[in-house]
Amino acid sequence: MKQIKSIFGLAAIIMAGACDSPAQNANTVSQQAYLKASNTDSNDLFGAVAISGDTLVVGAPQEDSNAIGVNGNQTNNSATDSGAVYVFVRTGTNWSQQAYLKASNAGAGDFFGIAAAMSGNTLVVGAPRESSNATGVNGDVFVRNGTNWSQQAYLKASNTAGGDYFGYSVSISGDTIVVGAASEDSSSQGVNGDQNNNNTFNAGAAYIFVRSGTNWSQQAYLKASNPGINDEFGACVSISGDTAVVGAEGEASNATGVNGNQSDNSASYAGAAYVFVRSGTNWSQQAYLKASNTAANDEFGLTLAVSDDTVVVGAHHEDSDGIGINGNQSNPTAEDSGAAYIFVRSGTNWIQQAYLKASNRDIGDEFGDQVAVSGGVVVVSTGGESSNATGVNGDQNDNSAPIAGAAYVFVRNGTNWTQQAYLKASNTEAFDEFGARVAVSGDTVVVAAFSESSNATGVNGNQNDNSAAASGAAYVFTGLGPSAPQIAIARSAGSVRIFWPLSAGNFVLDETDDLNTAPTNDWVEIPFPYQTNGTHFSITLPLPAGNKFYHLHKP
Repeated sequence: MKQIKSIFGLAAIIMAGACDSPAQNANTVSQQAYLKASNTDSNDLFGAVAISGDTLVVGAPQEDSNAIGVNGNQTNNSATDSGAVYVFVRTGTNWSQQAYLKASNAGAGDFFGIAAAMSGNTLVVGAPRESSNATGVNGDVFVRNGTNWSQQAYLKASNTAGGDYFGYSVSISGDTIVVGAASEDSSSQGVNGDQNNNNTFNAGAAYIFVRSGTNWSQQAYLKASNPGINDEFGACVSISGDTAVVGAEGEASNATGVNGNQSDNSASYAGAAYVFVRSGTNWSQQAYLKASNTAANDEFGLTLAVSDDTVVVGAHHEDSDGIGINGNQSNPTAEDSGAAYIFVRSGTNWIQQAYLKASNRDIGDEFGDQVAVSGGVVVVSTGGESSNATGVNGDQNDNSAPIAGAAYVFVRNGTNWTQQAYLKASNTEAFDEFGARVAVSGDTVVVAAFSESSNATGVNGNQNDNSAAASGAAYVFTGLGPSAPQIAIARSAGSVRIFWPLSAGNFVLDETDDLNTAPTNDWVEIPFPYQTNGTHFSITLPLPAGNKFYHLHKP
């Protein structure tokens, strides 16, 4: 005799007498890991984070070893601020370091690892102070085969020049990379213009590279539609599929919203974001995004991120005294409290969907310092937040730890956003700058603290010995994001019918025999087609001989 049991987000067929399932609620938010470099040292600034599934990378742009390539000697600190990147992987709920990466031409002051981005088994790393005069594709693109990493490409701008800071920002989606060079100086506009006229100081540019097989080539050279001196277009870049977004925090128009007037430069450093789309191999600008409450010095676009049809843009110097979601934008009495703006696309049209503020908004917190998005999950950090809380959803009101930092997780239901979690370090301390970088993939959020000072190494070490000032740390949280829809099972002779709400059309069904190994490795997708009626998806399967567990996930 079998019993059928259904719980939130998971259903199980369990042999009689074994009904106590070890499954956990998918939305129990908790810290899963505390990560440090394998060669922790003062002032390394370990914390430029990126995540893709069960792989997490952390850059340390001021790491000093003179090693080159993959898994070299970490102990010779003769190349000051050359920089490094550390790759961590998760098995079940456990994290371990898989690789230690250096540039193939590591040099002092290169700041390799100040930016990193990950997609599947491909990693791109920025080194904005690298000094070679090479152009094109000769960098730093690394690929993984099994558990082994190797460098696949070394990328340079097609118009390399000193001080351009190519690599200050990077992003990758599949076989496409976008690299920002915020201090590039050409006066060209739009896509693939004249790169050689350096008449617009620090206008900025972005470069698109694509891979065919194992070979990379530059596909596009992107400029703002209204380039200006010190606009710093390319200070932040993000790509998702055929959509790339580029920020220019120094852009000065006083326009608001989408596709406004770009020509009135009366709002210095208000900032802007530009959306580009690809059709075939051709890129064009689709939208020009501004804050709904544009003001000088807000630096809208210093941070941004895109996922499918959703863009989030931070403005860390925004001044309104609003709190939470869609509050009052018009009272600028909370200087540098900061804000974030969510835009969504329908067809080719963009609109602002939400205006976000911290739940404990305060002067100087700089909410919007960093942002990340994955589907319907947005993460916004505030490096200047000062509460002494630790962990998840602690007390936000005791501001006795200045510049400790915090991160806020928001989730979308339909078109409405709510705050799901308020994240703090497990070892909160003043001036740690928790939130200096953030990343999200699925239900996992990573938050970095550049100025955290413990001398621990590796995973889950001692957090309490602060003898390595500004060595940096990264914190992994899980259980974030929308709840998985509830599924249920109905039994008939020789078969079971599994069903879940029609509103969960973007989920697929998985099964496993053993929850002890299932968290990441042993779920098997049950393929389409699923049956539908007016309210539910369903599938009918043979009654299993033993225990069987089912859950839904977003692919």
